[in-house]
Amino acid sequence: MLVKGKITRWDDDKGFGFIQPLLKGEQVFLHIKALQNRSRRPVIGEVVTYAIGKDEQGRLQAQQVTFVGEKRKIKAAKSATKWPLWSVLAFAVVLAAAVATAKLPLYVPLFYAGLSVLSFITYWLDKRKAQAGRWRTPESTLQFMALLGGWPGALLAQSYLRHKSQKRAFLAVFYLAVLVNISTLLWLHSQNLLSALLPVF
Repeated sequence: MLVKGKITRWDDDKGFGFIQPLLKGEQVFLHIKALQNRSRRPVIGEVVTYAIGKDEQGRLQAQQVTFVGEKRKIKAAKSATKWPLWSVLAFAVVLAAAVATAKLPLYVPLFYAGLSVLSFITYWLDKRKAQAGRWRTPESTLQFMALLGGWPGALLAQSYLRHKSQKRAFLAVFYLAVLVNISTLLWLHSQNLLSALLPVF
């Protein structure tokens, strides 16, 4: 059953807040991932409709949250999360093909894979810290990891963890870091410097 309520608290940096039912009932926890339209940022005082569920701690939590006057976008939201996966898979295929044809040393895709896993874990830990109100991982650290080559893991984390996926300033720097990383990789390859770095591979 859907309930109508008003957003009474919202922390945009941490991505959560609370909703007070318009009729009777206890206020419920609202997380950014529960919004059907994540491109629109919640504002205190806005009216929304939602279903009631519980989180891992047993707290009441809003689900399938829709801003009043907007249609639900469940299918669109699901399809929107697929492009990062396809982008990462395409990049992995290109690297694998380059290694198979001896155009790229094996350590390059291994480096990307390792740093991507580390980036994904770092995003996950940062999200947990945000939810718990603890000291956060600096954004500069996340951007530096993306610049070094951890951007595939970071891209997947932004999409599937719904973390750092809405801040335009952060995303602008992130995509610039991705562009610089790929450009640097292409330049090193064109100069035959990749094999010279670690010839044993």
